[in-house]
Amino acid sequence: EHLIRGEASGAGNVLMAVGARTGRDGIHGATFASEELTEESESRRPAVQVGDPFMKKLVMESCLELIKSGIVVGIQDMGAAGLTCSSAEMASKAGNGMELNLDKVPCRAEGMTPYEMMLSESQERMLFVVKPEDVEQAQAIFARWEVPCVEVGKVTDDGRLRLFFEGEEVGDLPVRALVDECPVYERPVERPAYLDEVQVDALGEPEVRGVDALTGALEALLADATVGSKRWIYEQFDHMVQGNTLQPPGGAAAVVEVQGTKKALAMTLDGDGRHVYLDPFEGGKATVAEAARNLVCVGARPLAVTDNLNFGSPEKQAVYYQLFRSVAGMAEACRAFETPVIGGNVSLYNEHTEGAIYPTPVVGMVGLIEDYDRAVGGALRPGLKVAVLGETRAELGGSALRAVVHGKKDGAPPKIDLQAERALQKAMVQAASEGLLAAARDCSHGGLAVTLSELAIAGSVGAELHFETDLRPDHFLFSESAGRIVVGVEEEHAKALTSVMEAHGVPLIWAGQAEGDRLRVQVNGEEAIDAALEDLRDAFEGALWS
Repeated sequence: EHLIRGEASGAGNVLMAVGARTGRDGIHGATFASEELTEESESRRPAVQVGDPFMKKLVMESCLELIKSGIVVGIQDMGAAGLTCSSAEMASKAGNGMELNLDKVPCRAEGMTPYEMMLSESQERMLFVVKPEDVEQAQAIFARWEVPCVEVGKVTDDGRLRLFFEGEEVGDLPVRALVDECPVYERPVERPAYLDEVQVDALGEPEVRGVDALTGALEALLADATVGSKRWIYEQFDHMVQGNTLQPPGGAAAVVEVQGTKKALAMTLDGDGRHVYLDPFEGGKATVAEAARNLVCVGARPLAVTDNLNFGSPEKQAVYYQLFRSVAGMAEACRAFETPVIGGNVSLYNEHTEGAIYPTPVVGMVGLIEDYDRAVGGALRPGLKVAVLGETRAELGGSALRAVVHGKKDGAPPKIDLQAERALQKAMVQAASEGLLAAARDCSHGGLAVTLSELAIAGSVGAELHFETDLRPDHFLFSESAGRIVVGVEEEHAKALTSVMEAHGVPLIWAGQAEGDRLRVQVNGEEAIDAALEDLRDAFEGALWS
């Protein structure tokens, strides 16, 4: 009932800007993000926006108080293209126009032009609309928080964005031209020839055989920067501020309490440029599917997605195919999981002298845990029974094993079965809500062997595990088949978990239990992995440090 939309409704209503003063930082930031980088482009690099977390906190709290007061007609942040986007988009959503008096925009740089004011991407700024009789109340709210709040314009009903500066009209154009009538480029979508070259058979490499070779391969994967711990990055930031963090980074997803309730939000971020390069459509689906898998590993029901699409020049046929097909794959997965894309950004023309970057769509996904006491951790503890959910197939295309051990970054990546993924999601959320799960992590980079290691390292406990399979041990342990999760379960919950998985049609294999200080894995009765926990931890935690 407190939902406020980004709409500038009601002709004559007042437009107000709040937050930090406007500077010259970030001008052309949005357009620069889609410019091919050359030596010449360095001179046009925009000044990077400098965030002010303390001001951001004040703006957030004061805006929440403003919304709670009930006087807000519409509100939106000033993001890409700053005042231009926020004003035009708010007017467009309401079918209205807007007049802006740029003399009143608080600036922190001398002599800023209207052009600079309209395109600045300075951080910590918001735009909102109130009725004329509510202006003083709004200003009083922000005064208590010591946040600047000024009247910068008004809503009109003529459908035009008009700008005034020093007594002159300096801009006048239809709102629809800015927001709704942008040109759409229709380019041919043709499968590039490189896909025939890279989608080779990935199973023909010599077998990694024997306990020493397989254990060595596992330690090499754990030490790889793509697979290994990201602790070096996230420990540089305070993720415990205000005490709302229930599960910190490092697991499948972070979990944050919703104050005043038993609910919690789970958040994750995922991307795999190599898989998208090898098969844009399947790679796009896989990016969304893995993010959703991360959320259900902590017991959260996936809710929504924001995306960050990083590609080379779309004017090149192969890159445009990657963009077009990966977005189509992402969209198909989002529809299957009922997770709408509520926002995002695009960065194109990411090229250098050797060509384009890997096509790298990144997905941020948020999920809901109804009762945070039922949130699932990501660490084994002594005595837990270990089970693998989902089906393992011989799928090594684009895998970490193929890249790190065999030195090849090719092959067709795993296929994504969206119905099987959906069934796994529902089964995991049900099992978590019934308190059946003590630990869970999804299988992704590095496959089953890496996932088992992550669970063991997080819990400082080893495991004794036994598997029977028709696959070669190296294929079984390092396959990156999608739709798989490793769980740790208390003995008394094992039967109930089996029933839940059977009800949803999810394959389940009981493999052994957590114990000791070594990870020992047998495949078809033969020793495959035998590693001291400390050796695995050193490799995993040193991946970025080294």
